[in-house]
Amino acid sequence: MVRISLLTYLALGLGSTTVLADCGQAPSSSPAVQIPTGVLTPVTDFGVNPTGLDLHIYVPKNLAPKPAVILALHLCGGTGPIYSYLSNYNPHADQRKNFVVLYPSTPHDNHCWDVASKKSLTRDAGGDTTSLANMVRWAISEFDADPAKVFVTGSSSGCMMSNVMAAAYPDIFSAVSCYSGIPAGCLAGSPGASPQTSDPTCGQGKKIKSGEEWAAVLKSIYGKPEGYTEGSYPKVQTWHGEADFFVNYPNLQEQLKQWSTVLDVPFSKTQTNAPGNGYTKIVYGDGSKLVGYSAKGVGHTVPVHPEEDLKWFGL
Repeated sequence: MVRISLLTYLALGLGSTTVLADCGQAPSSSPAVQIPTGVLTPVTDFGVNPTGLDLHIYVPKNLAPKPAVILALHLCGGTGPIYSYLSNYNPHADQRKNFVVLYPSTPHDNHCWDVASKKSLTRDAGGDTTSLANMVRWAISEFDADPAKVFVTGSSSGCMMSNVMAAAYPDIFSAVSCYSGIPAGCLAGSPGASPQTSDPTCGQGKKIKSGEEWAAVLKSIYGKPEGYTEGSYPKVQTWHGEADFFVNYPNLQEQLKQWSTVLDVPFSKTQTNAPGNGYTKIVYGDGSKLVGYSAKGVGHTVPVHPEEDLKWFGL
């Protein structure tokens, strides 16, 4: 795992430059372009991109047939390329050769994902969630990926968006693993989603709801589109530092209340020093649908555990 201070990360992210895909771009009708392997590569033509997000992709050499797709979402102030370094998924992709990783970037709101606006908190309504979903749809088609093996992960703002993507697109994603986030819909109606623009109530851990209330918020993000039938939601593991005073620690419990209600799994037990010293694993049901990890003495954010993420994804 890679450790880096939040201030260093923000400085790196805000100081970087990206090439933005055309906003509202239609899917390309031209033959697929060969994506280089073993190197992080920018992609500008992945379909409709209403919020002008950037995309980099990592494809290992000798990629196996029917690979998995991982959408990996950066922190506030970051970029996809920097998160590819922080998360350390690429060496694992090289070893396993059975998944590709999408690393998007947002240029908006201090480089934080939009988890506050009505457009982004509504399926296919033209927000960041729409652009991200189209990246994933493109990757599934481009690499003939296994649609049952599509996953989302992220840290801080990326974890916030991971929860929202799972809520908006439960038909696309089969599992979530994310770090130091908030419940889906917690920032709904906020002026923005960055530390500088958001309503601080949620980040401070002061937005407390029942499981049923949180579940209703989450399910409203998917809505009831034409032909709607409510199906299953992805399995979730979420990590949080007990010493996190940036996205405060009570948000772990609120996320777990939300997902335990949506997934209909009750709390069952805790396990100490799992997966390592100072971590407590919080298990719901038999542990196959929902787990939380509480990290003693860890602030913002919990370091990415790529091995544990890939184990959760079945890779």
